[in-house]
Amino acid sequence: MRVGEQSTDPIDQILGEVPVPAQLTPEDVRLAVRAVVVHAAEEWPAGPKCRNDGAAYPCRLHRWGRRVLAAHGLNERQIDALVRHGNPFVHVPFPFVLTGPSAARPAAPAPPAPRDPAGRVTAPPVRPALRPGGAGRSVAPPATRPRWPRAS
Repeated sequence: MRVGEQSTDPIDQILGEVPVPAQLTPEDVRLAVRAVVVHAAEEWPAGPKCRNDGAAYPCRLHRWGRRVLAAHGLNERQIDALVRHGNPFVHVPFPFVLTGPSAARPAAPAPPAPRDPAGRVTAPPVRPALRPGGAGRSVAPPATRPRWPRAS
């Protein structure tokens, strides 16, 4: 069965499709990503089945996740890439901008390069760096490893 076809599973026919929310929230998008990744196809001798619950692929949650992600603005190739990636916790930006963040807001013009009196371009002035331990605020050590609670 293909992703767009009607299921012949009796449970699917009784329960119907899971409705897509009218207004998508970031939580809906996170759940949809998790649904398409966790309920991905797994090959069986009788044909592809849902990896999570063994129903005929695509199961109700996989179809719902695809519809939510399509409503969010992802195309089929991007949804398939999420499934292939295999991480159910991958971040999909909200709101999703197809062409990237640079298209949403124009780039600010670059300031003119500093020039000396002869008109030659010079290096920009360098600000002195503040060293930790000197005057001013104390600097926290860099986070090199997570601070998990110790088991007793």
